Amino acid sequence: MSEATTKPSKTWLERWEPNDEAFWQDQGRRFAWRTLILTTASLVMAFIVWFVISALVVRLPNAGFDFTSGQLFWLASMPGLAGGTLRVVHTFLTPIFGTRHVVTFSTLSLLIPLVGWFFAVQNPETPFWLLMVLAFLAGLGGGNFSSFMPSTSLFFPKRLQGTALAIQAGVGNFGVSIVQFLTPWVIGFALFGSIFAAPQTGPDGEKIWLHNALLIYIPFVVVLSALCWLYLRSVPLRANFREQLDIFELKHGLIMTILYIMTFGSFAGLSATFPLLIKESYGGFSESLDPLLYAFIGPLIGSAMRVAGGPLSDRFGGAKVTQFAGIGMLVCAIGVSFFLTPDSMDSFPLFLGFMLGIFFFSGIGNASTFKQMPMLFPARQAAGVIGWTSAMAAYGPFAMGMFFGVSLSLFGRTTEVFYLLATYYAACILINWWYYARRNAPNPC
Repeated sequence: MSEATTKPSKTWLERWEPNDEAFWQDQGRRFAWRTLILTTASLVMAFIVWFVISALVVRLPNAGFDFTSGQLFWLASMPGLAGGTLRVVHTFLTPIFGTRHVVTFSTLSLLIPLVGWFFAVQNPETPFWLLMVLAFLAGLGGGNFSSFMPSTSLFFPKRLQGTALAIQAGVGNFGVSIVQFLTPWVIGFALFGSIFAAPQTGPDGEKIWLHNALLIYIPFVVVLSALCWLYLRSVPLRANFREQLDIFELKHGLIMTILYIMTFGSFAGLSATFPLLIKESYGGFSESLDPLLYAFIGPLIGSAMRVAGGPLSDRFGGAKVTQFAGIGMLVCAIGVSFFLTPDSMDSFPLFLGFMLGIFFFSGIGNASTFKQMPMLFPARQAAGVIGWTSAMAAYGPFAMGMFFGVSLSLFGRTTEVFYLLATYYAACILINWWYYARRNAPNPC
């Protein structure tokens, strides 16, 4: 990054030169890591809110809501539609308003879907259209990624960007596992007594405190918003909206968008629909099968591998690691397609194994593609491309929910979705190999 300076203020840093080793060691390193910690904690909360619907929808029937499988898939897909759309907006926010304002107010906005769903789940007569609106608003959490991640890329030198971005995104992705793991537990008892709301009662008379799944996160959102306002500052690298549009002239920006849809689009889309996919494929064989006992494992593995994939990509090169990840995803997508219309629970371990394999390799690919982007573009353009690719891949939950819903309507099964995914993965493997990973590739990264 070239030298960047501005007038001192409570929001904008006066000087920021992370690639100057003396500056980095003297003051840059400490401030960059502090910023990473705060923005990563906020990103965890953003992912929790974005994916809380995926954990709620499988339990709505237990609270007295009467929806079809197709309607539940649509509810699970709406946060993805909003997340992708809002990420388009977030792509351009950081160079205009700065890290401090963007992260603080984006985090504070998470209160809107949390409070809305808190009240909605208490009444099984809440109309489906209103739940669709509230599910869309949960996408506020999905939008944050496209401003948080470009911001982080500005704070770190190029040699550490793969690691820093992998830590932030990987730890942030843990929010998916957190919400899917905690939800079955917190809705099972009166976490706050009857102070805030009475339990809901399902058709079988079972009591459930579904509102706890929203209420528990509200204090964290408030505290994190306050900390971000107090301790974050903004890098003095600014650009207006028109200046940032130059990223759409970059051929490799389009290519990296295609590759990141393969990795993060799959991770996010399958994270949102995995509980319902388990229920749809294997729920009829065992009444005791709780999809959420297994669904959280996939995002957990994917998130952990994204953290691990950053240093691996810094060492071996992002393109080579992306190639490895893409091949792994292709094999697993083909494998899982054989176990989606089972005759018994005997094939469930193989189904689960191949699904977890997709999460494993997508997590690695999420990190490696984010290593490729800063190597292909200058700092400001790299930040913009990271934001834009994140926006397009964030449509994954919407697309996956829609694909599953349509596949069930047309074929009565979900197998065709994985045929489609396998075809896309194969195309991405060839594109990455040709431009970046092969010997004498025109743009090795």
